[in-house]
Amino acid sequence: MADTKREIERKYEANDGTRLPGLGRVAGVGEAVARGRSELDAVYWDTADLRLAADSLTLRRRTGGSDAGWHAKFPVAVGIRDEIHEPLSDTPPPPLAALLRSRVRHAELAPVVRLLSSRDVQHLLAEDGTLLAEVSVDTVLAERLAGEGTGTTATWTEIEVELADDGDPAFLDAVEKRLRKAGVLPATSSSKLARALAETGPGDPPARPREPRTAGDHVLAYVREQIRAIVALDPAVRRDLPDSVHKMRVATRRLRSAFTTYRTVLDREATGPLGAELKWLAAELGVDRDQEVLDDRLGARIGALPAPLVLGPVENRLGAWSAARRTGSRRRIADVLDGERYLALLDALDALTADPPLRPAASRKAEKVLPKAVLKDYDRLAARIGDALDREAGPERDTAMHEARKAAKRARYAGEAARPALGKPAARFARRMKAVQTVLGDHQDSVVAREALRTLGVQAHAAGETAFTWGLLYGREEAAADARERELPEVWARASDPVLRADLKP
Repeated sequence: MADTKREIERKYEANDGTRLPGLGRVAGVGEAVARGRSELDAVYWDTADLRLAADSLTLRRRTGGSDAGWHAKFPVAVGIRDEIHEPLSDTPPPPLAALLRSRVRHAELAPVVRLLSSRDVQHLLAEDGTLLAEVSVDTVLAERLAGEGTGTTATWTEIEVELADDGDPAFLDAVEKRLRKAGVLPATSSSKLARALAETGPGDPPARPREPRTAGDHVLAYVREQIRAIVALDPAVRRDLPDSVHKMRVATRRLRSAFTTYRTVLDREATGPLGAELKWLAAELGVDRDQEVLDDRLGARIGALPAPLVLGPVENRLGAWSAARRTGSRRRIADVLDGERYLALLDALDALTADPPLRPAASRKAEKVLPKAVLKDYDRLAARIGDALDREAGPERDTAMHEARKAAKRARYAGEAARPALGKPAARFARRMKAVQTVLGDHQDSVVAREALRTLGVQAHAAGETAFTWGLLYGREEAAADARERELPEVWARASDPVLRADLKP
């Protein structure tokens, strides 16, 4: 198991004449202790076209210092990265290579930059000796190892202040205040690698993309955003980070919806096969996600019951039933993400955005094209809501409400995709559609929960246990579904306000 560390640090410009001010006077610091000098030798690996660097990722092999080995760093927020460590080896360790696969795919990883750093370290300690932060003054020699500029070198000096594990980020503000008073300013580069690439690489930086203007510009911007989300969430899913599977699944659904909603902009002959593959990926990601949601719902329902109403080994039965239905999803999902089908999908999505199959409407103004697409999804939803409300309570209404839920989700996504072009009217529309989706989604969750509770009750009875608690929970789910059905007309009345739709039009 690789070691993971949350790295919270700030970087500052320095030169040969820069001297650290007395940081022992920073609020909360009891003592600033010099820890000596170390020599670090780090080789950074990337693809020939620098895919990792383009996404602010780093993969390095470093010797010297206290943490020699391989490190992969993933950005979390400004100044915050997750650093994953593996022992030294000659080539990138498979666990780190897997985390980078959504970017690297079939390309080769090779050394691109070498950094030799002479590091002077100082520890800032609290009165009780607790480490608050580590301050480093690094004198760096960078050498380009591959591509244009091979052999080019650059040198600089910088200061790093890294917060101790579980430290208060506000402490970094206090240190920065002291540094600024001494004339030490924040660095302009986000990392040593970024600076090394900039100072040893030839040519100008790539031009910034122009602001979206046409309908095609806006739809493609949204499509690219969802593709980036899928790629960026891949390592988080592999690391089993909270909610990562759900977020990745949502990105696939948003992308599929965009292909369908904006078919007057992007040719469906090209996006249709990709939509089918995205549906496959979402299904694979959801193999155990749906079970997890159901477990949470049933567990919460059981936990809310007074103890006298929980009869028999209810929690044990629920746990055994859930375990039997799970499929070893961690291994399954890893196999999917390592598979050729998934990598081919990522390549195909990149190819789509590189040479988009635009239809004539793509060149028109977004304000003319996007509202029509959004309102078409609304009309689809309105028809399904009407069908659901016209049916008598029972299985047929349950099915109709489930179909309406899927339509509400698509209408919501359509509004969200149009928001950058249409502004607040699209945002309001999306919020109202989300409210409808929430009501219908909770109703569908209740339908699924009742099916599970009936199964659990039958199993309990067959095992000679009382089914009382399962029947009680079934009745409460029936009541919850009924409440949602009675709530729907009012929520839909707000969502179907003609003013919402009129505001979308120019």
